[in-house]
Amino acid sequence: MEPDEFQAIFNRLEAEVSKVIVGHGDVIRKVLIAFFAGGHVLLEGVPGLGKTLLVKSLSHALGISFKRIQFTPDLMPSDIIGTQVLAEDNGRREFQFKKGPIFAHVVLADEINRATPKTQSAVLEAMEEKQVTVFGESYGLESPFMILATQNPIELEGTYPLPEAQLDRFFFKLLVSPPSQDELREILKRTTGTEDSVISKVLPDDGGEIIRAMKQLLRQVLIAPPIEDYVVRLAHATQPLLNNGGSPGSPVKQYLRFGSSPRGAQSAILGAKGTALAEGRVHVSYSDVEKVIYPALRHRIILNFQAEAENVNSDQILAEVIKQLPRN
Repeated sequence: MEPDEFQAIFNRLEAEVSKVIVGHGDVIRKVLIAFFAGGHVLLEGVPGLGKTLLVKSLSHALGISFKRIQFTPDLMPSDIIGTQVLAEDNGRREFQFKKGPIFAHVVLADEINRATPKTQSAVLEAMEEKQVTVFGESYGLESPFMILATQNPIELEGTYPLPEAQLDRFFFKLLVSPPSQDELREILKRTTGTEDSVISKVLPDDGGEIIRAMKQLLRQVLIAPPIEDYVVRLAHATQPLLNNGGSPGSPVKQYLRFGSSPRGAQSAILGAKGTALAEGRVHVSYSDVEKVIYPALRHRIILNFQAEAENVNSDQILAEVIKQLPRN
């Protein structure tokens, strides 16, 4: 696959999803970048902003299977990954594996923080290993495979915050903001009128080979050693326990308990490669890195109690790190 072909397909996918999603252009682009980079996405926003519709529209435009799992406190791991059931075949009874909704190309984990930690952990193996294990036997998941999870940032009662180990599995954490007045007018125009927007498939029914080629091309995008070193230094600068984490009074030392894992740097580089390719370039620039550094790292740096007391968030700390860190 050639870079211009990648860009053409990518732009068509963005255009199709934008038929039903008003605004959120940056969110749509980064979800697509994460998909072709082989990662998972955590969408955070209040209800009613179109997060579920975005995921359904994406899977339809790609022409791949979609399943939705509504996470609730009584949801069990077997409700997600499946279980063994007793079946009769030619007079013989034997246990057969009945697949759960995790067996799809795109899986929406709706309100993932409402489920108990035991149920949340059921998706860890799927996210990392692309397989699930039931009664000691492993079952591979379909390819491509992507989990898009949603969570409500304001309703905390009856929720179980995702542990750091599971947050680290997400390629990006994207913040879905409320629409502007103009965007709200357009939403009302599209949803309260008589015309329905119809999303067309961009890829054919057998588009798996095209998706694999696009994923492979993304990883072949060039990144110069100085830019790669910049990503390394950015991720390293978030470590409060290291000497390079800034002076004792810096935000990193003052407000962070732990910094980004190596997965944060991996996500930043792959996200920057996807950004460059979506813009028709085969090499990464510093601006590509800065466009993805927030969604790649914001959920991977752990705040301390002082940050919570002073209402300091991870984006503010990352902004200060980027400001203080020279590119060269």
